[in-house]
Amino acid sequence: MTGRSISREAPVQGALVLHPEREGRQSGRSPSARLEEAEGLARALDLEIRQGLIVNLRRRTPATLFGSGKVEEIAALCEATEADVVVVDDSLTPVQQRNLEKAWKVKVIDRTGLILEIFARRARTREGRLQVELARLSYERSRLVRTWTHLERQRGGFGVMGGPGETQIETDRRLIADRIGRLKRDLEEVRRTRTLQRAARQRAPAPSVALVGYTNAGKSTLFNHLTAAGVEAKDMLFATLDPTLRTLRLPGGRPVVLSDTVGFISDLPHELVEAFRATLEEVKEADVILHVRDIASPDSDAEAADVREVLGRLGVEMEARRVIEVWNKADRLDAEAREIRCSDALLARPPAILTSAVSGEGCEALLARISSLIDEAAPIEVRAEAGQGDLIAWLYRHGRVLERHEEEDGAVSLTVSLSDQAQGQLERLFPGVAIPA
Repeated sequence: MTGRSISREAPVQGALVLHPEREGRQSGRSPSARLEEAEGLARALDLEIRQGLIVNLRRRTPATLFGSGKVEEIAALCEATEADVVVVDDSLTPVQQRNLEKAWKVKVIDRTGLILEIFARRARTREGRLQVELARLSYERSRLVRTWTHLERQRGGFGVMGGPGETQIETDRRLIADRIGRLKRDLEEVRRTRTLQRAARQRAPAPSVALVGYTNAGKSTLFNHLTAAGVEAKDMLFATLDPTLRTLRLPGGRPVVLSDTVGFISDLPHELVEAFRATLEEVKEADVILHVRDIASPDSDAEAADVREVLGRLGVEMEARRVIEVWNKADRLDAEAREIRCSDALLARPPAILTSAVSGEGCEALLARISSLIDEAAPIEVRAEAGQGDLIAWLYRHGRVLERHEEEDGAVSLTVSLSDQAQGQLERLFPGVAIPA
């Protein structure tokens, strides 16, 4: 027996990344930018990029997506680069996926499968894992013919072993359908629990603020800077999946609940939008939405449009909400670009805030803007008699104290801004407190 150690690490898989560029595609991005994003997704799955290629498509071939000549050309490229995986930055039908794997003799994964695989690796909470499994089963249900080779055998028996004359593929589809049903019931329970938790938060008048944005826009870094939460933040697509909630103190001392949500991406798979509907309800219920954008990205406007499109599919109309545009990663702009972006931020409606989550630039202005939106209610005046220190402390915790005057008899007059919820709780907790009009 030798002393040679055994490597337990999975071997690195080489990947060929293809972006099919269809004629007439309506997109705000260039083909090279879309290819770069696809390569970023592949790296997030720990694939080694052997080569990236833009493939022009005049029309979609039903059997293989690409024409026969291009299929042969890519087969030779797979052999030359010794690729183990081919990533196709588009949706493939089960038949196309199976035919391409036969032609290229490597594993083929489309954009939807790639994103689902990333989510499966990154989900940490029980809710996240349930959502990802539901999305993957919904995706794989139509692809059983590609996954298995024995599915046309007939089986007899009882229960889960299949009924008389039931083929293996029918059995597997039925088992998947049963599993999907159980997952949906589990997620309904998760949704019910989250609704109860949200209701409990609403009874304590702490307004909610949700971060949304394109993946890798810097949401988690900004979340960490504002709350010192320690959420994982990497320069990587989908570095954070599971939502995180923390308490944030505004300049006047008022607490708000800040939530960091999963990042969006163009052509987000329908299965994921549906599966993550429960998680993204935090956005629907938020008092203020922070739309974080990577302002240093040349595709920032297109990415912002993708975020609005996905939120629209979830029933969140950003134009009708209290939204703050946070133009992040200002530290990556040169002097000329910064001057242009500062001018654009002032002209935006409502004006955007230029920030850097790394250096902290613009964060104080952001907190002040959040505070102004939350405290839109007209300020009220409260008189706290001597000895009512608990009332004063409560007002500082749950409202924004604008002015404070000490009176000769020991009483304190406070001008404070409270939400409607907070005013109602103030009247319940401190009955008889005079609140002048």
